[in-house]
Amino acid sequence: MAAFAGLLLACAFPTIGLAGLAWVAPAILAGSALGRGGWERFRIGYVGGLVFYLVSLCWLLHIPFRWMGVPIGPAAGLLGLSAYMALYPAVWVWLVTSAAMAGSGAVEMSWRDAAAHLVKQGWLRRAGVALYAAVAWVGLEMIIARLFTGFPWDLLGVSQYQFTPLIQVAAFTGVYGVSFVVIWGSAAILMAVLVLTQRPAARSLWAAELILPVLAVAGLFTYGMRQVRNAEPPSRTIRVALLQPAIPQTLIWDSSKNLERFREVLRLSESALTNKPDLLIWPESAVPALLRQDQDTHDAITGLARDHSTWMIIGADDFSVKPDAASPRDVHYYNASFLIAPDGSILDTYRKRSLVIFGEYVPLERWLPFLKYVTPIEGGFTPGEQAEPFELPSLGIVTSVLICFEDIFPGLAREGAQPDTDFLVNLTNNGWFGESAAQWQHGATAVLRAVENGIPLVRCSNNGLTCWVDRYGRIRQIFRDASGSEYGKGFLLCDIPVLGPDELREPTPYHRHGDRFGWACTLIAALWLPINFRPGGKSPAA
Repeated sequence: MAAFAGLLLACAFPTIGLAGLAWVAPAILAGSALGRGGWERFRIGYVGGLVFYLVSLCWLLHIPFRWMGVPIGPAAGLLGLSAYMALYPAVWVWLVTSAAMAGSGAVEMSWRDAAAHLVKQGWLRRAGVALYAAVAWVGLEMIIARLFTGFPWDLLGVSQYQFTPLIQVAAFTGVYGVSFVVIWGSAAILMAVLVLTQRPAARSLWAAELILPVLAVAGLFTYGMRQVRNAEPPSRTIRVALLQPAIPQTLIWDSSKNLERFREVLRLSESALTNKPDLLIWPESAVPALLRQDQDTHDAITGLARDHSTWMIIGADDFSVKPDAASPRDVHYYNASFLIAPDGSILDTYRKRSLVIFGEYVPLERWLPFLKYVTPIEGGFTPGEQAEPFELPSLGIVTSVLICFEDIFPGLAREGAQPDTDFLVNLTNNGWFGESAAQWQHGATAVLRAVENGIPLVRCSNNGLTCWVDRYGRIRQIFRDASGSEYGKGFLLCDIPVLGPDELREPTPYHRHGDRFGWACTLIAALWLPINFRPGGKSPAA
């Protein structure tokens, strides 16, 4: 049952995207462990979590890094990451079932006896357990987003990205508020099932278990619908061209093909620029050489901007000489983006702050040098230090760039979305993962960043999902090639709403206060532990 629940939860995320399963799967997962001993409850939760992550992250196997034709490195990454991430659902199942069984005086009992115990405790107790389930889940997601640099991929609230009215709560609580509501509803469903098994004739009793989350969801939907319907038209728009070159990752790694792929990027750019956009954006990994070091690359890009009198934002590697360098070759390398003015000058640079483990750096390489042999990278990048707004004065706009998976971190997007920021830009290369669910899961996560900060978000990807999202989390346009594929090559023209002259964006409550809701849930979950789990103790809601 736990494995089945994990599979259902994976199906709630793109590309299958049956979002309603996210409201059911946690109930099945927790219910399958009810009544078991402490270690077995943890083990059952771990099995469910492991299946969820193995299925939802299986796109890691598409990484084109092979040993004798076998994807040993990608498989090891999938297994290792899934094994670690599964600890969180395991802890959640242990916490929730411990809270449900508290006060029974038994360490282990049958499922029916556990259900009978909880039903006898009364409605208030069960409502307390359901709320505790939501609080504990959010607390664990807060840890997921931060521990060991964090990996907040496929947080539960992201599964609801297409339910635009519901996700408006993220403007107050971040994505964690959406996760809270879904888990609260799922736990209430579990409580209703328990009541139904014990008292099948008393329909009003099991229906009462759902009343609070149903009212909450109804209220959130009503608020969200009003926000979307009353949206004011933008003061003005600018035309942006988003380039999607669809460069295979194996070609990116092949230095002998650098000139070939760079010429293709320039050709696509020339086609896009015939539409006279105000801004041309290239994705991550579009430039094969160091922009500020390779003269031919520098001249081609700056000449393109100058010839067409257009602004450009591009993804390219950067470097700086180390302060204690013994030679000019002793440098730090960065995954960076550059702002290029219509006169060809490079006005600003942003360096990626959150690096991909085993993709952009190898952890503990000094002490465990063998790790570099199971990764596809030869060297490592240095993280940048701060957000860097890009100001385009002739257009009267300000934007802020997030590179690669930086848009899955709520805090990084929040730092970039200042009151004068017109929109966020994500430059990414999901070509690592072929044509898989990675592109869609990544894009779904970006939707929540737009809602959290009340700001449009533009995504320019190597092979999808190239699109733009409005401030309410609606994906307005998606690039598709002539065959209808989101993974092909071409460009997307879009009119992005921007602020008027001297206009400032009203910060959302989430932007002003950050993760106060998430930290409050974490604190409550921690404070509840000694009360819930003292010997013979009862839940505070009892």
